[in-house]
Amino acid sequence: MFTPKQRYQRRLNRTRAALRKKSRGRLRLSVFRSGRHIYAQVIDDTKGATLAAASSLERELRESMKTGADVTAAAEVGKRVAERARAAG
Repeated sequence: MFTPKQRYQRRLNRTRAALRKKSRGRLRLSVFRSGRHIYAQVIDDTKGATLAAASSLERELRESMKTGADVTAAAEVGKRVAERARAAG
């Protein structure tokens, strides 16, 4: 039998392998929206690294917006993550 840690590692490896297979070398955009904020990351699964990230928790966005979970916040976070991804290449 496998220990809980071994089972966790097997699930993790299976998930990572599926992501690598589906991405075919392309970058992945991961977006998470909570009730209060929105977060976005551009991830390179082949390297296992985050190339660019942005969220509505950043100081400039927090001060300029009423809430961090509406359409305007999502648009601003999207613009910022796109700019940072372009800068990262």
